Amino acid sequence: MNNYKKVFALSALALAISGCNVTGSSTTAVPKAVESTNAVNLDIEKFTLDNGLEVVLHQDKSDPVVAVAIQYHVGSNREKLGRTGFAHFFEHMLFQDSENVGAGKFIKNIGGMGGSLNGGTWTDGTIYYEIVPNDGLEKVLWMESDRMGYFINTVTQEGLENEKQVVKNEKRQSVDNRPYGHESGVTLSALYPEGHPYSWSVIGSLEDLQNATLGDVREFYNKWYGVNNATLVLAGDFDKKQAKAWIEKYFGEFKARGDVTPLPPMPVTLTESKSLYHEDNFAKVPQLAMTLPTVDQNSDDRFALEMLAQILSDGKDSVMYQTLVEEDKVAPRASAYVNHGELAGTFKMVVRAFDGKKLDEVKASIDKALEKFAKNGATDKQIARILTSKENEFYQSINSVFSKASALATYNEFYGDPNLISTEIKQYQKVTKSDLMRVFNQYILGKNFIATSFVPKGQIDLVLTGAVKANVKEEKIVQGAENDMAEEATNIALAPVEQEASSFDRSIEPQFGPTPVVQLPQVWDISLPNGVKVSGIEHTELPVVSFSIRVMGGHLLDLPSKHGAANLLTDMLMEGTKNKTPQQLEDALGELGAELYFTASDEYITLSGSTLSKNYNAVMALAQEVLLEPRWDETQWERVKKETLAGIKQAAGSPNAIAANVYAKLLYPDSNLGTPVTGTAQDVESLTLSDVKAFYHANVKANVTSVQIAGDITQAQVGTSIGKLATLKPGHVMPPKAGERMTLNKSKIYFVDVPGAKQSFIRIGTRAMTANSSDYYPSVAVNHNLGGSFSGQLFQILRLEKGYTYGAYSGFSRSNQGGAFTARSSVRSNVTLESLETFKEIFNDYENNFDQAALDSAKSILAKQDARAFETPNSLMGVLQNINTYDLPNDYVADQQQALANMSLTQAKSVMKKYMDSNKMIYLVVGDAKTQLPRLKSLGMGKVTLLDKDGNRAK
Repeated sequence: MNNYKKVFALSALALAISGCNVTGSSTTAVPKAVESTNAVNLDIEKFTLDNGLEVVLHQDKSDPVVAVAIQYHVGSNREKLGRTGFAHFFEHMLFQDSENVGAGKFIKNIGGMGGSLNGGTWTDGTIYYEIVPNDGLEKVLWMESDRMGYFINTVTQEGLENEKQVVKNEKRQSVDNRPYGHESGVTLSALYPEGHPYSWSVIGSLEDLQNATLGDVREFYNKWYGVNNATLVLAGDFDKKQAKAWIEKYFGEFKARGDVTPLPPMPVTLTESKSLYHEDNFAKVPQLAMTLPTVDQNSDDRFALEMLAQILSDGKDSVMYQTLVEEDKVAPRASAYVNHGELAGTFKMVVRAFDGKKLDEVKASIDKALEKFAKNGATDKQIARILTSKENEFYQSINSVFSKASALATYNEFYGDPNLISTEIKQYQKVTKSDLMRVFNQYILGKNFIATSFVPKGQIDLVLTGAVKANVKEEKIVQGAENDMAEEATNIALAPVEQEASSFDRSIEPQFGPTPVVQLPQVWDISLPNGVKVSGIEHTELPVVSFSIRVMGGHLLDLPSKHGAANLLTDMLMEGTKNKTPQQLEDALGELGAELYFTASDEYITLSGSTLSKNYNAVMALAQEVLLEPRWDETQWERVKKETLAGIKQAAGSPNAIAANVYAKLLYPDSNLGTPVTGTAQDVESLTLSDVKAFYHANVKANVTSVQIAGDITQAQVGTSIGKLATLKPGHVMPPKAGERMTLNKSKIYFVDVPGAKQSFIRIGTRAMTANSSDYYPSVAVNHNLGGSFSGQLFQILRLEKGYTYGAYSGFSRSNQGGAFTARSSVRSNVTLESLETFKEIFNDYENNFDQAALDSAKSILAKQDARAFETPNSLMGVLQNINTYDLPNDYVADQQQALANMSLTQAKSVMKKYMDSNKMIYLVVGDAKTQLPRLKSLGMGKVTLLDKDGNRAK
């Protein structure tokens, strides 16, 4: 049997750098819906160049967009002790420079094409990708080939040291400054023996990273970044004959290099269980994780283990939910998942408990759940639901050219056949009840495990009995240390590597191809007699539909002292209907392989769904039932309220969440927009189910409701599916206004103390225009080259040039109440002052130097972006939501294009002065006051106002 990794999960990981009695029948009936998956024809062609580069082509003519992906078969498993984290670090290095493209040009060029790019590293691989309008395909192939063949001589010590700081910032952001961020590293080092390629995290050790040398970079590049260790994929709208000629031209001259022999599986066993704990500076509630060793990705048992994890924890009928959440009430939720790599695999159960809950109680509840499963096993209904969901999941995973390119690259590089992309469901269909029980008994029940207890500071009494302190290395940030290191390394250099001559001049940048013709979406709309507006876009590439039902009002309609009612309403509406218990609702959705989820925001609540088009009518009927026929289950109310309070408690430990909440309060001091959508703990404690019912009956009205539908569905089919919505009554709903736009005479600076923070979270901005203002899109255009993308000056200077941060951006939020202009970043703590000074310098230079060339550049980029703006049902649904939420014309996209074309420099300067005056903004810093607050006195912005974590003046 061919076995291969679940690419949907793997691709997401790469871009981020986690009952019936079994004595019955041993086979499972497979729903007919699943069988249709294998009929998908993705038009895949594979060939291999003489030098060993494997190439996969997939044509998709639906949009004038092309994705290019290069998958290298090298991840953190190829590192050596003392140089952990190097694969991920090298991924960063490859964006810096190459001989013919030039320093910093790779990112700038892709941005200038109106494209996007990224890279990702995991234990077994590294992937790079670009998505651009198809007129830029040759340019992308030229650039990718240049860094594959002409990168190494451009690496300088200065560039090396700079990128070290960027990766350190990423680690602080994703690990050090994040609640439970160290859990994975603690588990890996305990599970795998020293020296095992999986015994360290992908991001590695900061000490190892700091010790990396130019020689290390050269060695890694020469060994792993050759054509013989890669797959190149093109997916989208391109001419195959021309593409093959370009691929041969730009990549065909390279010679194979390095020993790329695959590593053999390296499974591990545990002779005893281990229990470790850590007092987490940012955690607010205790968390228990239990990890068990399993099998590598090529094992026949992988699919059964993955299904087992879903059966144990997914859904209200799962044994973990029933036991931990409903029966023992130790946590708001519980999860189980698998991670199977080339060398080994794990099965993990994670429970983030309620505040103050002892983890011994959590562990006892997990054990109880496993004992129940050992007795009862899985039901036919659970198995069928998982199999049905796989079909919808499959289509959702290939609905963009990027997702196809990424998946095809991974299937080919790790399993040798890109066509396996459309056969994975068969592997799940082969799993029987007997298989599930066998892997449960073989790998889970009664087996040794690694347990990690992560508890808030000072709450060591909550850890598992017998747990020992984990060896967590907390980075010490010393003022000016990076400058000292850079000065010591300035004279280090290596002799250039001799390069073979190319048959053509690679310094000549290819020209753009023919300008792509962008087909704007054709929007239809109807209005029901009660005032409900329905809009749609037909998109027939894949048999899927995305839809949303949006009710305007949201958090703005929360009454004083009852903040959080709108948010709790969206949770309660998913807890069953008048005629369906919560379990029956979940079962109905599961049988259809569909998803429904309800969210609350400041200005609206939204019920969103995705489904196979053949199941659309049934899923839309369920969505209307959810909205119109609430169950108001008292038992579920108590659980939902308790879960919400736990979430508020957890957010209080996140510096990023603190920054968002305090910044909103500074911008909107007298409006609900200045308070969290969830409400405060005090708000939620006082809310009753009657309060939530009252919110529903007062505010869910037909005349403030709209429906948005995009995908493989016709207007006629939609019209016959929404009859229940015609019964919704209209009413008077009037959200309170946020007040006049606040303007400042001069900038003000505020600071929120998070003791020990390794990063400072910076937000700078001011109130701006309303959503449908004629100033909105011109302001977006003016901002683009400042911070609208990775090619903007904020990113280029703060990250690429100075290495202060992992990312820096700016933009305009869209709100009927009046949005905001915001520039933001999280920087390493010891350059807080320098980062604020740099922000001010960039703002001033941008305002002073914005000229016709800058405007023309922004116009060109934004015009090109439309080529990839309407690719998926979700993106098209976003167009419809904009129309109905912000009262825009159906052809507003065309209007924006025309406004952009006609925009003058005078108009650009006007909106810049009105909304982007850096001397009249709020400056907010959330970080370590002890080390950074005294330094801000030299910023020259007057006295710093110290606030608490709720945005009130601190003593």
